[in-house]
Amino acid sequence: MALQVLTALDKAKTQWYHFTAIIIAGMGFFTDAYDLFSIPLVTKLLGRLYYTKLDGTTPGTLPANVNAAVIGVALCGTLVGQLFFGWLGDKLGRKKVYGITLLLMIISAIGSGLSFGRSATAVITTLCFFRFWLGFGIGGDYPLSATIMSEYSNTRTRGAFIAAVFAMQGFGILFAGIVGVTVSAIFNHFYPAPAPYASPAADFIWRIILSMGAVPAALTFYYRLKMPETARYTALVAGNTKQAVIDMSTVLDVESTAQGNEVIEPGSMREQARYTLFSREFVRRHGFQLLGTTSCWFALDIAFYSQTLFQKDVYAAIGWIPAAKNMTAIEEVFKIARTQTLVALFATVPGYWVTVALVDRIGRFKIQLQGFFFMTVFMLALAIPYNHFVSYDASGNVHHRSKALFVVLYSLFFFFCNFGPNSTTFIVPAELFPARLRATCHGISAAAGKAGAIIGAFGFGYAAESSHRSRDDAGYPRGIGLRFALFCLATVSCLGFLCTFLVPETNQVSLEELSGENEDGASQSVRSWFSDRTGPSVVSTAGVQLPNHGHTATV
Repeated sequence: MALQVLTALDKAKTQWYHFTAIIIAGMGFFTDAYDLFSIPLVTKLLGRLYYTKLDGTTPGTLPANVNAAVIGVALCGTLVGQLFFGWLGDKLGRKKVYGITLLLMIISAIGSGLSFGRSATAVITTLCFFRFWLGFGIGGDYPLSATIMSEYSNTRTRGAFIAAVFAMQGFGILFAGIVGVTVSAIFNHFYPAPAPYASPAADFIWRIILSMGAVPAALTFYYRLKMPETARYTALVAGNTKQAVIDMSTVLDVESTAQGNEVIEPGSMREQARYTLFSREFVRRHGFQLLGTTSCWFALDIAFYSQTLFQKDVYAAIGWIPAAKNMTAIEEVFKIARTQTLVALFATVPGYWVTVALVDRIGRFKIQLQGFFFMTVFMLALAIPYNHFVSYDASGNVHHRSKALFVVLYSLFFFFCNFGPNSTTFIVPAELFPARLRATCHGISAAAGKAGAIIGAFGFGYAAESSHRSRDDAGYPRGIGLRFALFCLATVSCLGFLCTFLVPETNQVSLEELSGENEDGASQSVRSWFSDRTGPSVVSTAGVQLPNHGHTATV
């Protein structure tokens, strides 16, 4: 039977501490998103400041390899951090390493803004160094925040709580845009410069924007240190149910008969089930699930990060942002930040919170499936008629049409990313796996996503370059063009749709039932998942209902 302390946690009413935990964990994701998505605001500015030729009349741009490094190095750090801190969170406990990730983010955000050196090479090298470690800290936040929130939550609202933590990412993206708009507007007022030049004072703009990422992280650092260890880790991994009851009672008011005298006896199923990650038993129980969570996240992040990090280039291509030569460096920051703010406000943020509202009603599977479906649809809706939106005459002059329609379709892509797989790929790995492997498996799933993000960040910038030499950016090789790059992303989204069928529905089922950690044969529900998917239901021998994408059965 299940430990009483965990049963009580599953049945606990929604309380104030649940919302406190959402804010504490969510502010980490607020900071993560701000740090990752503030860099597109300043890459064009960095090019103007450090790579403009003194005798030239056109704005400087970051060389292709430098641009890829500045944008992608934080993602590389994030991938490593997800794997490392996910493993460490299972070995040492969630609480012991939770504050370290935030401290790394604070120090690295400040270091990014203070990047020093007299030459462009020195400044960019220092910036990339600090942004790698910034990403390393951000990476740790993914498995730890998701695992902590899933283990604190009750069964009924667990999906909404985890989704709410991740939804703070939307506010981080929005805040990055607002900071960019505000800072650039102030500097443009006090330090104007003729187009296309940059005022020397503009060097402070990118430093202020990047350094601001330390503020929300610092505000929640103390509260992270005060959070108790999760009851599930203490009971199921450390084997100390007494301490689990004590920890839980300090933050939650639950109805429980557990007095802390339950023990994990040698020879019990819970003790016997201590298989390792690299074992046949793990593959038998969770192999297809891990394949599903990693492949879906990988496909999602190729599409999501390529578009989020390169929004500025897409909007410039369709004429929503003027050509660089027609505005100053500070004006360019302002216009890029304004577009990011508008898309975040009307598409990105609403998508996250629609998921929060519906994820425990209609389930993770349906949300992820329809999200990938509409991502594919809207990528095709942009790619197929692309030559209508952007065309060239015989003289090589560009003509833009229906810019508003393009932006609306593009914004709907972001809406269904977030009311879809960008949220569910974060939720499901925090629910499927045993407590002693939960953070590790979430970290592996998230790292697969960041591998996709790296492909998107490094690949899309090159692929979207025009195949015509007269139209590509200086210093970049010819690409396949934005239209065919969008076709590629539609294909990736379609693959994500298909990979979703590898992932089971986890809605309204306890974590112990899903992972097979209950003693009364509950692990059978996990072992039989793949073979039973063609039948009407997933069967649990513990007497609970396990949803199978619209079908349930009780044994």
